[in-house]
Amino acid sequence: MKKIIWLFLPLISSMTLAQKGDELTKFSNVINQEGLKAKLSVIASAEMEGRETASPGQKKAAAYIESEFKRMGLKPGNGNSYQQVYPVYQDNLTEKSITVNGTSFEWDKDFTYSLQTISTGKWNYDDLVFAGYGIVDDAKGINDYAGLDVKGKLVLILEGSSTGMPTMGQGGNRAFNANPASPMAKMNIAKSKGAAGLLIVSANFPRKMSTETKSNMYLKKNDAAGFLMANVSTKIANAILKSTAASISELSTKSKNTYITAITLMATKTTENLESSNVIAMLPGTDKKDEYLFLTGHYDHLGKRGNVIWYGADDDGSGTVGVMQMAEAFAAAAKAGKKPRRTIVFMTVSGEEKGLWGSQYYSEHPIFPLEKTTADLNTDMIGRVDTERTTADSLNYIYVIGHDKLSSDLPIINEAANKKSSNITLDYKYDDPNDKNMIYYRSDHYNFARKGVPVLFFYDGMLLADYHKPTDTIEKINFELMEKRTKMVYFTACEIANRDEMLKRDIPLNMPNR
Repeated sequence: MKKIIWLFLPLISSMTLAQKGDELTKFSNVINQEGLKAKLSVIASAEMEGRETASPGQKKAAAYIESEFKRMGLKPGNGNSYQQVYPVYQDNLTEKSITVNGTSFEWDKDFTYSLQTISTGKWNYDDLVFAGYGIVDDAKGINDYAGLDVKGKLVLILEGSSTGMPTMGQGGNRAFNANPASPMAKMNIAKSKGAAGLLIVSANFPRKMSTETKSNMYLKKNDAAGFLMANVSTKIANAILKSTAASISELSTKSKNTYITAITLMATKTTENLESSNVIAMLPGTDKKDEYLFLTGHYDHLGKRGNVIWYGADDDGSGTVGVMQMAEAFAAAAKAGKKPRRTIVFMTVSGEEKGLWGSQYYSEHPIFPLEKTTADLNTDMIGRVDTERTTADSLNYIYVIGHDKLSSDLPIINEAANKKSSNITLDYKYDDPNDKNMIYYRSDHYNFARKGVPVLFFYDGMLLADYHKPTDTIEKINFELMEKRTKMVYFTACEIANRDEMLKRDIPLNMPNR
């Protein structure tokens, strides 16, 4: 008799765990169109002013999400706080001038400074080195610095290239910065040669629109700050080179050499210390409470300019309220005594539109051990239909990114959960290594993936239509489809939260670290 009991214990244990998972999925009815719409009506409202990172609108959205997590009875995810605050910086240029041989030039008419690199100071030079287009490209045998000593000197170069080499590249910032004709590549070459600063002659003067003297926000103190960099007109170049050229191509005929000139540059820049935050709540697990499953979405968007608001209803109001509604379902289950085995962390992040800042900050300052984080399920844009999708399932699909990376468990679990719930088409289009849009890198799951945490990213594919436009508004959300998608993610989360083992980490990411 005793022996028979031992034989059946594994079966009984397995059946109990399956039942436990099913008990959680029964609460998926909490994820409904009414709840999703009610929350999105707040997140994507005019009151939130587009939720730009480190703005009053973003802070209002954070306060609302926190209040909802509290109402649900979830615990704070950062000690006693529901928010993980991180620093954000913004520069303001209050004074600026350039004089050449005693002649003063005007901002926007003849010069602009790079707010990213300039610091406060006054710089006087008695000579300057002209280095043509300032390109070094070993593959093409180009070295505009050959025979020039630029160490500690100001360097004048021309924008573009003599060979028609494009100044912008395909494949995003990474390709752009690697292009020898790009401003960033030219700056890096000048710095590597020991130059004190760089003036780039641009054809885009006088400016048709005024140049902002307040910079874009940034997450980390810039290592490039202190390197003098400006765009100047052909008029300034002529004053320096003592020429009468009418164009950049005419200036390119001037010899690469040191030119005696008296040039003074001045700038006063102040840096404002701002703050943004990730909103984090948790539902402690039972026997595996020291292992964690993350449900993430970014609640920031592009803010407002004047009276125009970028509402971001789909991007990513939809994913944010998807996380919130899943939290509502898990909280309802917990109140009924049905808790997950693993701790579930609900994290809505800011700074995604600036460059995945909030998730990057979390990944570098994790509250819960990343090695004990079984997975991140990320929802970014789950409320619309891909306008380019022409297949018959256009109202019954979701793009899933990451299914074939990091863990072989991911597709098995997700596909089974989908069949048990919404049974929608799981489209793996964006997992193609040749995806020109590089979607795998473009949302917050990536900062978990680069740390080795298995991820799935759920996405509707809306890259055209109202993407990043003020017209991304709530009346265009398909709440029926959004409900299906959110329920499918919830079922996936239930399975991952309750299985015996953490997800295997058995597939190398094998992708460039952007």
